[in-house]
Amino acid sequence: MRVRDVAARLPFVSEQFVGKRLAQMHADGLVTRAVDRHGAPYQLSGFGNSLSSVHRALSDWSQAHLPLGKVAGAERVEDAVRRLHLRHSTAVIQVLDSGGPARFVHIAEEAGLDNGFTRQRLNRLQLDGLVARTGSRHGDPYVLTDAGRALGPVYTAVERWSNPVATPRPAAAPVAAATRTHTGIPLRSEGIRTAAALRQSTAAPSSLFSHAPQPQPRVPAAVTVQSAPSRGR
Repeated sequence: MRVRDVAARLPFVSEQFVGKRLAQMHADGLVTRAVDRHGAPYQLSGFGNSLSSVHRALSDWSQAHLPLGKVAGAERVEDAVRRLHLRHSTAVIQVLDSGGPARFVHIAEEAGLDNGFTRQRLNRLQLDGLVARTGSRHGDPYVLTDAGRALGPVYTAVERWSNPVATPRPAAAPVAAATRTHTGIPLRSEGIRTAAALRQSTAAPSSLFSHAPQPQPRVPAAVTVQSAPSRGR
């Protein structure tokens, strides 16, 4: 389909917006063009078509656990992605999944995140219905909600999509970082974070992840400033 044909199916967005989205999807390898010229039609690539299982898992999870009313499946997918895509949200969910109810300081330490950043993510995850407090007092632990605990199939679908030819691992074997195996597809920073973070436990079906969280070392601000690239680089 050409840009104008896709835009005709989506009257709530402009043709210019559709063109920008398709161009980005083309750069990400999700769509292809028979000829690389202005006006040439787009079609889903094999890589893009393989996302159907991820979309289905997101939509099913949303349908079962998010009170959005009568919402189209595509809108449920985008709403679900919005709740999960922010950087380090998965790390916070991972800590709560592996250790149960946890206080703020413990979550920040285990995830290797700055206290202020951890607070922002917890507040956002609470608003999105994935995390809750066990009490109303300051310092009460956080815990995953039913919706948060039900994310296992979503993480499984993402892992299988990002590494579709991975061989089954023994339950006791350490889990290596998943990598995208589709050749010729650029792996952006968001994809790297997703592939490395999203796991489903083969040892315990109730667990979202199969490995302990790996905290990132904190880098002092003074070091960050000193290591900033010079103007000439």
